[in-house]
Amino acid sequence: MTSLDGKVAVATADGSIGRVTLNRPDKMNSVTVALAQQLEQALNELGGNQDVNVIVIRGAGGNFCAGGDFAEVERLRAAGPEALKTLFVAFRRACDTIADIDVPVVAAVEGVAAAGGFELMQAADIVLVSETARIADTHIRFGMIPGGGSTARLPRIIGRQQALATLLSGERLTATEAVIRGLAHRAYPQDAFDEQVESFLTELAGRSRHAVTTIKRLVNDGLRGTLEQALTNEVDAVVDHIIGAGAASAAAFDSRKAKS
Repeated sequence: MTSLDGKVAVATADGSIGRVTLNRPDKMNSVTVALAQQLEQALNELGGNQDVNVIVIRGAGGNFCAGGDFAEVERLRAAGPEALKTLFVAFRRACDTIADIDVPVVAAVEGVAAAGGFELMQAADIVLVSETARIADTHIRFGMIPGGGSTARLPRIIGRQQALATLLSGERLTATEAVIRGLAHRAYPQDAFDEQVESFLTELAGRSRHAVTTIKRLVNDGLRGTLEQALTNEVDAVVDHIIGAGAASAAAFDSRKAKS
C-alpha cells in the first residue's frame, strides 16, 4: 500500500480491487510529467498483483482530471520540442498501459473530465460517470489540438463523424450523452455515485480472474485483427479455459442450469 503523501498518482491494493488516485486536487488533477509517469507506475504495480481483479482510477477532490497542466506545458515549451514531447509521451505510455495490463481498468468520473481527462476516459476499459460530470474535449476552444489520444481513440469508440463533431465543436457532453455514444457504461446520480461505483467494482472483483483477463485480452486482440482470427482465438481460449478449469467447469455449467 502506498501513502498519498508526496505522490500525484497513488496505487493502493484493497483486497481484489486496485485503486489509483490522481492526487492533485488543488489543480483539478491536471496532468504533469510526474503524474503521467506515476500513473503508469501505479497501473503496472496493481496490474502485476495477482490478488487484484479490477483497477479503478479516480480523481481526488471531486474532479477526475482537467487535462494538461498549463504551467507545465509552458515550462516545457520554453525548454524546446524534445522537452515538451516528454509530457505527451509519458501520458501516452500511461494510457497505453491500461490496454497492456491483464485486468480491466475502470474510470470513475465525476466533476471535470476535460481534454486529457476526457482522453484518459477513452483509454479506460469501462467508464462510470456521475450525472453531474462535465465532460468535453476542450482543446479546440483554445486553438489547440489533442495530444493524448482523442484523434485516434475517439473515432474508434463513437465513429468518425461523431468524433470530428465532438473535437471540432469542443461541446460539453452530459453523462447521459456519454452513455448513449458509448463513452461510458453507466451514469449514476452524484449522491449515489460512490455507492454504485463500489457495487460495480465489488461485482467485478468477485469474478474469476482468469475468465476476466481472458475476456479482456480476446476483446482487445479481436479489435486489432480480423473477425475470422478473433473467432478462432475465442474457440481456442474457451477450450483451454474449460480444460484448465477441470471439474470446476462442469460445476459451473450445472450451476447455470439450476439458475435458468
